[in-house]
Amino acid sequence: MKVGFVGKGGSGKTTCASLFARYLATQGADVLAIDADINQHLSMALGLSASQAATLPAMGLEIDRIKEYVRGNNPQIRSNAMMIKTTPPGHGSRLLTVGEDNPIYEYFAHKVNTVRLMATGPFNQEDLGHKCYHSKVGAAELFLNHLADQPHEYAVVDMTAGADSFASGMFTKFDLTFAIVEPTLKSLSVYQQYIDYAKGYDVLVKVIGNKIETEDDVAFLREHVGTDLLTWMQRSNYVRAMEKGQHLPLNELEAQSRHVLEMMRQAVDGCEKDWEKFYRQTVEFHRKNALEWANAMVGEDLTTQIDPDYELAPQVMQLVQ
Repeated sequence: MKVGFVGKGGSGKTTCASLFARYLATQGADVLAIDADINQHLSMALGLSASQAATLPAMGLEIDRIKEYVRGNNPQIRSNAMMIKTTPPGHGSRLLTVGEDNPIYEYFAHKVNTVRLMATGPFNQEDLGHKCYHSKVGAAELFLNHLADQPHEYAVVDMTAGADSFASGMFTKFDLTFAIVEPTLKSLSVYQQYIDYAKGYDVLVKVIGNKIETEDDVAFLREHVGTDLLTWMQRSNYVRAMEKGQHLPLNELEAQSRHVLEMMRQAVDGCEKDWEKFYRQTVEFHRKNALEWANAMVGEDLTTQIDPDYELAPQVMQLVQ
């Protein structure tokens, strides 16, 4: 399953994503965590030091490595240079799984305990004034387009805060998106904006309340988000310690918070995998990007990269066998 984490900056989004990834790993699952936030904090939330995090190769700076591998011998794609962030797989493309070994993981990934971690990379000083952060996030989108996650495999993606997630088609890549929401009007406004933008894309969103102190906080969230509210986390001494740089064993997390993580896992596992929708939306966003800007940029019609006879689901099933 592919799982996205969104929310207002400061809502606890990254903390929740890291706890969920760690929890899944303790259950014996293969877990890949991707830091796709402009503020690259997931690595340290998972347990890396700042110096270790700084050594992670940035997917956004070396997207050509990803292009080279996933392109394979796809005849629809004339060269790596013609690939963009939305290029869909076709016959001859390489699909990836979470648990396998491949050159992309070998170069970009770092194991934090048993969680595989990759990062899009930070917004650098030299980017200021002439680039947007989504030029880096595009590497993660291309990767996810070719990720054929298998049963008992999870890709956990910490998205950029707020509604910036909608600057690319990444928001459609997830089987379930968790919106981390504090009991405040500002946090709720980001959730509502996300829901409004996602209308028409069949995006499944569940709310995780965070920093809950009273029953009134729960009632406040329930009043505003209704049945989208899956569960909530109370204020946690364990999380406070995390935020101060302490990395404690997950079995020291409070029982209530562990129960929340289990409810989240059950919600993800209860989702129905829809490879047809995933591929259809991938193709739709590629066509949209090609017509609006990419064709003019590369001087070719990139809609020809869409393989008319390709179906993703049978290719994924072959990997299971």
